[in-house]
Amino acid sequence: MRLAIIRHAPPLHGGRLAGRRDVDADCTDAPAFAAMKRLLARRMPDAQAVASPALRCVRTASALNLPHRTDPALWEQDYGAWEGMLFADLPDIGQLAPPDLARHRPEGGESFDDMCARVQPALMAFDTDTVVVAHAGTVRAALALVAGPAALSFQVAPLSLTILGRHGRDWSVETANLIPAT
Repeated sequence: MRLAIIRHAPPLHGGRLAGRRDVDADCTDAPAFAAMKRLLARRMPDAQAVASPALRCVRTASALNLPHRTDPALWEQDYGAWEGMLFADLPDIGQLAPPDLARHRPEGGESFDDMCARVQPALMAFDTDTVVVAHAGTVRAALALVAGPAALSFQVAPLSLTILGRHGRDWSVETANLIPAT
C-alpha cells in the first residue's frame, strides 16, 4: 500500500498562522497543477482520494480533479491561542530538541504529538493506495511514522508530494516534498 500526501496549494492566510482557520488556497498556477496531475497519473494511477475538510484542501483536490471524500482527522494542528497571529508576532519558544518540540502545546491548542495521535490512525487505516490532500502538519505526522519527532524538521512546500509505502506494519519514505517540474 502506498500513501501519497499532497500539501494544499498556497494558503491565502494574509501573513497569519492558519492552522484550524478555514482559509482558501490559491489554485491559479495551472502549470503546477498540470504537473501534479501528470505525476499522480504516473505514480498513483488507481488510488482513492481523501482530503482534509479545510477549504484550502478541498479546493486543491478539486483543482487536481480528484474525486474525494473528506476526513476531519486530517485537519491541520490546532494552534490554540496562536491561531490567526501574524507570523512575525508568534512567540519564540527557543531551541527545543525534536521530542520536546513535539510535546509543546500552545495554550488551548494541541501538540504535534496530539496531532499525530489523531492523524496517524486515519492514515494507518487505509488499505489501498491513497492520495491525501491535507496540510504540512499532516505530512509531517505521516513522516513521523518513519522518523518520529524528527519529522518536524522536514520542509513541506505548498503543492508538494510526499509518498510513503507500507509493507506489513513497516513504513518507508519513497519521496518527500517533491515539487513536480512544470
